[in-house]
Amino acid sequence: MRGFSEYRVSREELKRIIKKLKTWNAHATTLLSLYIPPGRPISEVVNTLRQELSITENIKLKATKTKVQTALESAIDRLLRIPKTPPNGLVIFSGVNDETGETLTLVIEPPEEVAVFFYRTDKYFHTEFLEDMVEESDVYGLVIVERDEATIGLLKNDRIILLDELEGYIPGKHSKGGWSQRRFDRVIEELTEEFFKKIAEKMNNYFLPYLEQGKLKGIIIGGPGYMKHNFIKSDSIDYRLKQLIVPELIDVSTQSIPGLKELVIRAKDLLKQHSYVKIFDAIEEFKTHLAKDDGLITYGEKEVLTALSMGAVKYLIVTEDYEKIDNVLKEAEERNVTVYVVNNEIPEYEWLKKTFNGLVAVLRYQLG
Repeated sequence: MRGFSEYRVSREELKRIIKKLKTWNAHATTLLSLYIPPGRPISEVVNTLRQELSITENIKLKATKTKVQTALESAIDRLLRIPKTPPNGLVIFSGVNDETGETLTLVIEPPEEVAVFFYRTDKYFHTEFLEDMVEESDVYGLVIVERDEATIGLLKNDRIILLDELEGYIPGKHSKGGWSQRRFDRVIEELTEEFFKKIAEKMNNYFLPYLEQGKLKGIIIGGPGYMKHNFIKSDSIDYRLKQLIVPELIDVSTQSIPGLKELVIRAKDLLKQHSYVKIFDAIEEFKTHLAKDDGLITYGEKEVLTALSMGAVKYLIVTEDYEKIDNVLKEAEERNVTVYVVNNEIPEYEWLKKTFNGLVAVLRYQLG
C-alpha cells in the first residue's frame, strides 16, 4: 500500500499536470475524471464505479465500450490499493489519448481539499475543479428551475460546469376522475415542495463547500416561468446560501448546458467583472469590428506579433490549444497587453480556431 504522501502534489506540480491533461482528447466520451472528497469511503466509490462498469455493456460501439471499460477498470484497480481517502481527497484521471495513443491512469491528492464528489467520462479530462487550487477565482452557483426540471451548475474562471440535472413530476392540469379542486391543488403543492426540497438539497451539497472556502460569491437563479420565484422562498435552501441569491431572477428558456450558458449571458450585467463575461464581451467587440471592416482588428501570427511590437494591440483573444500560446502570452505580458484565453466550452471556440487559427487581436488604432 502506498502512503498518502506519495499521492500528494504541490501547487507547482499541479499546474504542470493540468497543462498536460488539457492536451488530451478523445473522439468519444471515454476519458474518465473522478473527484473524491475527504471522508468518502473508498469502498463506496469502488461500488459506484463497478455499477458504471456494468452499464457500459449497453454501449453499442465496440471501440468506445472497450476504452470506457479500460478506464473504469484501471481506476478501480488503483482505488483498491488505497485503504483510505487522504486528508484532501483524491482525483483520478484515466483513459486513452486518441491523438497520440498514449494511455494514462493518474491518481493524485491535490494541495487543497476536493470540494465535491464528481464522476464523468467525456471527450476531455475535467480539470476545472483543480484549476481553483492554482489560481484565485470567483465562483457563482447557477440554478435553473421550472415545473418539473432543474439544472445545477457553477461558473468558475472561464468555464461553466454542469453539476446535476433533476426531474420531478408535477401535473399541470386538473386530474380527471372525481378529485376535488382543493384536494388536487394540495397534491400539486406537496409535489412541488418535494421537488423544491430535492433541488435545495443538491444546491446545499454542491455550493456549501465553496461557501466555506470563501469562494462562492453569489447564486444566480433562472427559469422560464414563475417557479423560480416560488423556489427561492423554499425553507429547504440553507440560510447561508439564501443570503447569496442574486435578487434579480433571470428568464431562461432551456435546461442543461445550453440553459446555463443562456443564464450567464442574460445575467452578464450582474457579472461584469467575471472572466467568462469579459471573454464574451471581448469576442463580441471583435465581431463588431470584423463586421464593420474598420481596420481595428488583425489576425494571423505574423500580423498579431507585428501589431504587438508596435504597441497597437488593445487585447488578444487566443484559443487555449493554440500551438504557440506560451510565446504569445510571454510577448503580451512583456507589453502589458490583456489576453483572453478561450476554452472549448465557449461557443465561439470552434469559429475562432477554424476561421482565424485561434489567434486574433483588437487594435487601439488602425495600422494603415
